[in-house]
Amino acid sequence: ELVTNAIRYSGLRNPKEPGHCRLTLERPAPDTVRIEVSDSSTTRPAKREPGEDETGGRGLVLVEALAVDWGVTRRPVGKTVWALLRAQP
Repeated sequence: ELVTNAIRYSGLRNPKEPGHCRLTLERPAPDTVRIEVSDSSTTRPAKREPGEDETGGRGLVLVEALAVDWGVTRRPVGKTVWALLRAQP
């Protein structure tokens, strides 16, 4: 979900130029996985509460439900959206 959003929205600043995104996976502890997705967009993701008939808008709801924690870090160009997940050692 984080990668899909980065690809979808990273080129919005100038649609004629391709955006970029970077996926980083880390294991900071035996039972923890950290996922980071960086892109060139400065737009912060916003959690939505979509209606039953809407086909989108559930991504961050799912991330929040699965993650121990998640957030957004601003960078000089763009942002990094990260999620901390529990994993079996």
